[in-house]
Amino acid sequence: MATKTPPYWLMSWLWKAHRAVLSVSGGRMGLAEPAPDSRKIGMLQLHTVGRKTGKPRAVVLNYIEDGANVVTIASNGGAPQDPAWWLNLQARPDATATFVGGRRPVRARAATGDERERLMAAFRTYAIYEDVDVHLAARGRDTALVVLEPRP
Repeated sequence: MATKTPPYWLMSWLWKAHRAVLSVSGGRMGLAEPAPDSRKIGMLQLHTVGRKTGKPRAVVLNYIEDGANVVTIASNGGAPQDPAWWLNLQARPDATATFVGGRRPVRARAATGDERERLMAAFRTYAIYEDVDVHLAARGRDTALVVLEPRP
């Protein structure tokens, strides 16, 4: 049986609460490394620059690892519009990601073709993403798989 996506207002509230926990704890709580064997998804904090304001922005995202790259889904909690962080990255692909072990500079791009299919299959192995196809179809638009590549 397919799981139902929580309402957007609830997802938005949970994102804000998660960011608050991360901020109040000084980064000691709220991030996680992925563990494919236990099907546990990773969580990172992505730091971008607002495409319109030029101000720093931060968001907590789920991710999986793909070699040296990390990959996330720009699904915006099931809302039909793309998330602001993805729009910011399309305007300025260079960003910084904070992981359990520290920060590193990254460059974003959308996965396409065979790479996208391979990465979608990898996401489906995680319990939280077993119904990812149903979730993404409900958005009514293409959803980017965002690859964050390390940069010097």
